[in-house]
Amino acid sequence: MKISANEIKPGTIIEYKKDLWRCLKSQTVKPGKGGAFNQVELKNIIKGTKLNERFRSGETIEKASLDERNFQYLYSENDSLIFMDSKSFEQINISKKIVGEDEKLFKENMEVKIEFYEEKPLIVTLPKNANYEILETDAAVKGQTVSSSYKPAVIQNNVKILVPPFINRGDMVSIDCYSKEYIKKSD
Repeated sequence: MKISANEIKPGTIIEYKKDLWRCLKSQTVKPGKGGAFNQVELKNIIKGTKLNERFRSGETIEKASLDERNFQYLYSENDSLIFMDSKSFEQINISKKIVGEDEKLFKENMEVKIEFYEEKPLIVTLPKNANYEILETDAAVKGQTVSSSYKPAVIQNNVKILVPPFINRGDMVSIDCYSKEYIKKSD
């Protein structure tokens, strides 16, 4: 599907120079002289290389057509993560390289979205937030105010986060999976 160069926004995946690229940043520039253009920072999905490119506003670019499906995370095995299709119950292995640092946030039976390009898994998207148990945290210091101070805590897989002083070891908390920030105490 062709899109205008002005429609390339962060997160958009395009086919460019016979490869797949994900837009990391985009900025529309209107110089005093000449036509407007879109300055885009791209990252190659397969190779991991980066590229800065200028697209004139009149150009059209091929947007990659990805197939998105729901999966459930099952377990980790060597250099792979095992997922199960929520509809067909078919299991697939995905390299830990595709997931990167997000691997630490996976929990058994967690629902994720996997995007495929020509039946090849490219992107694994975590849910917006998830609940985790606090495995270890410092004791609250008397006199700290709840609104301004946070203390370090550790959730599963040694992921370090900051939590309010009233959170204790064993509490369940809701975490934003993208920023790895505390949202609220959960039941």
